[in-house]
Amino acid sequence: MKKIAILGSTGSIGTQTLDIVRAQGDLQVTAMAAGHNMDLFEQQIREFLPKNVALWEEKDALELRARVADLGVKVHYGMEGLMEIAADPDSEILVTAIVGMLGLRPTVAAIQSGKNIALANKETLVTAGHLIMPMAKEYDVQILPVDSEHSAIFQALNGERANKIDKILLTASGGPFRGKTLEELANVTLEDALNHPNWSMGKKITVDSSTLVNKGLEVMEAKWLFGVELDQIEVVVQPQSVIHSMVQYEDGSIIAQLGTPDMRLPIQYALYYPKRRPLGGKRLDFSALGSITFEKPDLKTFHGLALAYEAMRAGGNVPTIFNAANEAAVALFLKKKISYLQITEIIEDCMRNCAFIGEPKLEEILDTEAQVRERVESRW
Repeated sequence: MKKIAILGSTGSIGTQTLDIVRAQGDLQVTAMAAGHNMDLFEQQIREFLPKNVALWEEKDALELRARVADLGVKVHYGMEGLMEIAADPDSEILVTAIVGMLGLRPTVAAIQSGKNIALANKETLVTAGHLIMPMAKEYDVQILPVDSEHSAIFQALNGERANKIDKILLTASGGPFRGKTLEELANVTLEDALNHPNWSMGKKITVDSSTLVNKGLEVMEAKWLFGVELDQIEVVVQPQSVIHSMVQYEDGSIIAQLGTPDMRLPIQYALYYPKRRPLGGKRLDFSALGSITFEKPDLKTFHGLALAYEAMRAGGNVPTIFNAANEAAVALFLKKKISYLQITEIIEDCMRNCAFIGEPKLEEILDTEAQVRERVESRW
């Protein structure tokens, strides 16, 4: 029986992780954390009976404590609560399924506690890859990617670790606005942005996918995960979302991972690596598919992806500035306080005007995030 802890159990990745727990029967959830969806969280606690749980707000934790008093579960809250769940002494692997830089400190706590990480929180490596990857090596823990693209690369590297990577081909669906012009994007609504053609995801990541900022974050994550240079990562638009990513080796051969758009596959692969398990669901039917097409990303219209490459080349705390500005901007867009195109405008403004730190430590990364949020909140 493998014991797991989950940060973000009520979100898209978290609920699909629990689907796998139900289906497989040999995974035990020892600890879980959620944000604000108390009713669903209580249902999950009663079904999976973890010993430790956490909610973000103290008032919610107090209410939950009363609701589950019959179970004897320990209820924590806030950042300290997340870190308690991450470092839960009974778990072997932590699924980091929360969105944003909120996942950074708990991930550090889990690594320092010797837990393997099933990483769905890309912001951890975007902002602190220079700290996290050496730390994982120091504590001898595995970082197992859960993003479909990074899982695809990870799978394409199986049996090839001794061979030199020439290029990573990171695929993108292109999102709901593929082929649109800047003039057309000026009138995009929140509802338009949340209508992804292929994937079912949380609101923040769905907006990020529509701007291609999410692909920029994935480029940064891939650099740290696979130890390649930025120029070795090429984004390829593949609208059918069938090829999840590819690795080109120095002899010119390319190994790709294909499948239907189902996040349960990369989640399950991370939880059971290196073994594969049966997984229900639709299978890829090539005769029905007919064709797979490819395009170059439009970096002028979807400027967020170009800014991501710029941020990574600048290094230091600039990727943190990029990420924090996007988090703050998307939060405003989800509240309908800014227009769609203002998301990338805000990112660029912060990149141009926030102070540069060459080799940021953890506290400096968190300070940078706070400064960026303050700038965005004061100006927009």
